[in-house]
Amino acid sequence: MLTYTRNQELQQDLASQRRDGKKIAFVPTMGNLHEGHLRLVRRAIELADVVVVSIFVNPLQFGANEDLDAYPRTLLADKEALFSEGVQILYAPEVTEIYPDGTDQQTLVSVPDLSETLCGEARPGHFQGVATVVSKLFNIVQPDVAVFGQKDFQQLAIIRKMVSDLCMPIDIVGVPTARADDGLALSSRNGYLSPEQRAIAPQLHKALIDTRDAIASGYDNFGELADYAIHILEDKGFLPDYFTLRDARTLRGIERNTEEIVIVVAAQLGETRLIDNLTFPLDSVTDNQLLAAL
Repeated sequence: MLTYTRNQELQQDLASQRRDGKKIAFVPTMGNLHEGHLRLVRRAIELADVVVVSIFVNPLQFGANEDLDAYPRTLLADKEALFSEGVQILYAPEVTEIYPDGTDQQTLVSVPDLSETLCGEARPGHFQGVATVVSKLFNIVQPDVAVFGQKDFQQLAIIRKMVSDLCMPIDIVGVPTARADDGLALSSRNGYLSPEQRAIAPQLHKALIDTRDAIASGYDNFGELADYAIHILEDKGFLPDYFTLRDARTLRGIERNTEEIVIVVAAQLGETRLIDNLTFPLDSVTDNQLLAAL
């Protein structure tokens, strides 16, 4: 596995790969890799001849009250994991390579509407930072396909919209959320949980399943279901930011032309903010349920 820290050296290598007719897949990460990341890598290997993984802790997506310096950096272990999976190229740039003029002077990429709801309300500027760095990384790597996890459902929707709006010739592939045996979505943030909090954390996924099952059983008041889920989570010790049902494509309210519904949740557990989601097709919802939701 080759490791690059400079844009020019990476691009020279990838230009040679393209001349040889190789298809390139890209998996952008912030490191501290776990099984969820490695599933993205395995999917990328299935899709392309050459896999590039980036590790870059992006300062532009951290808010004023979020500790950038405390984000776990485990580059040596990450390299070993990627090598064992058969990744050909690791791109691990310094901040000055991505933002040579500093973040204050950086041209920004903003995806309106999608970035302003759900986590965008609680973390203003976060998705602008995500869209900006991903667009820069896409321009550096110029992949044929890029692979993202579906756990960050809103982020995935924003990246897809950005790629479509900016006419980027990149196929965006989503991979289902990797979970622990008890249902908790795998995340680097889980390492911040105390043992007691870790035992409670799977209740987040259970709330999603219980809500979906209630709808499958015919319950037609989606607002009441969301309120009840919030009450249960608060009772378990969470501080929910939101628990809501949305159109999976637009992240707006459910409408008559909605094809897929997503239940999305974000909640604090102690000092740790956890997110999760669950999708299901509209054809599993009765006409009466849909009318009640509109």
